[in-house]
Amino acid sequence: MVRIKLIGSYLSPYVRKVLVCLELKELEYEIDPMPPFVGNEAFARISPLKRVPVLVDDGLVLNDSSVICQYLEDKYPTPAVFPHDIVERARARWLEEYADTRLADGLIWRLFYQRSIRRRVFNEPPDEGVVTQALEVEIPAAIDYLETQLPEDGFIFGALSIADVSITSYFRTAFFARYTIDATRWPRTAGLVERTLALPVMQKLARYEDCTLRLPLAEQRQALIAAGAPLSSETMGTTAPRPILPRTS
Repeated sequence: MVRIKLIGSYLSPYVRKVLVCLELKELEYEIDPMPPFVGNEAFARISPLKRVPVLVDDGLVLNDSSVICQYLEDKYPTPAVFPHDIVERARARWLEEYADTRLADGLIWRLFYQRSIRRRVFNEPPDEGVVTQALEVEIPAAIDYLETQLPEDGFIFGALSIADVSITSYFRTAFFARYTIDATRWPRTAGLVERTLALPVMQKLARYEDCTLRLPLAEQRQALIAAGAPLSSETMGTTAPRPILPRTS
């Protein structure tokens, strides 16, 4: 019996962070690839904010991707996903938080949500004013700061860490909304994302993401099973789509 269960869509950057940790640590798990808009009453009971991801580990229920990743690091410390040095570890946590908030605000809630979620899940047109503001103001300002924090080559702290994974996760989802990083303006950001996406763990998850991306919600589970994804036998995503508030912290 698989002890660890993860709830959340492969397309979610928050879920992707946790999946990378699980994969790097070679932990056996199953996933209910439920989008964050269709959770039933059982899901609401274990996720009071009605957000993904949710991790269930032998009866323990954890919410929030950062909390979950830290828990996995504490319980399964090898291989490490956080730097060992206390200063670098603090910086990695900050960059993870920056990605979860500042990058997510522009790339996910202002761009991906408008261009993809509103159209495909809610059958609504995007608010082009929000998209324009994101592309011209919010996202460039967020990457301008990020560019000052990243190395010219390699990963941020030498070895791959939660900071590299977090930053890359948001750009990966934004790519689904046809966003590309201007490598001439932000070469360090573009380089880091390219190197991280080339890793085997990211390539493995990309196969599941791609088959999820191209299909309606009703067809995604069967496609993922056919692709070999470790799906749970049941899903909590059984209600009609309903909007949720963006993550703010």
